[in-house]
Amino acid sequence: MYKLSDVTKIYQKGSGTVRALNGVDLVISGGEWLAIQGPTGHGKTTLLQMLGGLDRPTSGIIDFDGQDLAQMRESQVTKVRATSIGFIFQTFNLIPTLSAQENVEAALVPLHISGGERRERSLKSLADVGLADRARHLPSELSGGQQQRVAIARALVKEPKVLLADEPTGNLDEDTRDEIIGLLESLWRERGLTLILVTHDSSVARRAQRIGIMRKGKLSIKQGTGATRKDISGAAT
Repeated sequence: MYKLSDVTKIYQKGSGTVRALNGVDLVISGGEWLAIQGPTGHGKTTLLQMLGGLDRPTSGIIDFDGQDLAQMRESQVTKVRATSIGFIFQTFNLIPTLSAQENVEAALVPLHISGGERRERSLKSLADVGLADRARHLPSELSGGQQQRVAIARALVKEPKVLLADEPTGNLDEDTRDEIIGLLESLWRERGLTLILVTHDSSVARRAQRIGIMRKGKLSIKQGTGATRKDISGAAT
């Protein structure tokens, strides 16, 4: 699925530079659940952005299914994001003037799918996350947990291969956190997704198959103690 080779990302900061990623090597197998932890400012979100084609490395290779995201034209990367990668964010990123259904449906617009099929798929995706009866509600009419479920439905409606989640439970209370992580785990098991999740919460990270620790732009990997679905042959250094 993914193979990262010596990936470096350097940002300019004033008159100096910040090395957000410092020679990251990583293999992620299809169908794996990888959690990424580490202190704030040590490269977790930067790494997730690289995996999602939202940013490009200063140097190195990001091989996604045989294609180097670092070298592809922007139009090609945009197509990969639209068809193969779903995103979930801590702040939900829902459009406040659109209903739950319309927010989910928006993810299908770049795929040039007919209006009728978009509506059908968005309603099914909401039903899959337990919100069939909230399709017409605006985000302001939903709880935080329900808004995150809409965001998950939006990420999954295009049937991606990969789900990237950046602190998806960071704005939720403990009980709602457990519900959302339980939902993500169920979807991961049922759909054969590759799930890569950034979190500060060790109780969430422990549910993954492997845990990546980011410190000063470098990545180390340890085995998780949680979910199992199949043997994972990927490795990281």
